[in-house]
Amino acid sequence: MTTRHPPLEHLLAAVLQVGVWIGSALIALGMSCAWLGRSWGVSPVLSSHITIAGIALLILLPVLRVILMGLAFYRQRDLPFSALALCVLAIITLAAFLGMQLR
Repeated sequence: MTTRHPPLEHLLAAVLQVGVWIGSALIALGMSCAWLGRSWGVSPVLSSHITIAGIALLILLPVLRVILMGLAFYRQRDLPFSALALCVLAIITLAAFLGMQLR
């Protein structure tokens, strides 16, 4: 099976892999700080912020993937795919906005 955009797939795979590792490390660090916080002198607020940062990174990785795909397709002059990526990004943005309004 031949793929149409192999360099793009490698870039996206690398970004997602590094992002997952960093997000997981932040979550593990935040949970470790919460667990050992008193003996290390770490504030519970700081440990929860570290954990939330890791979770936020994991949530934002698919959005980053759509942005990178749109930019890569635009650079390759693949306008139908770049327009599709832009539509997906608009739907994600609208859903996030509506989710914040309904909260």
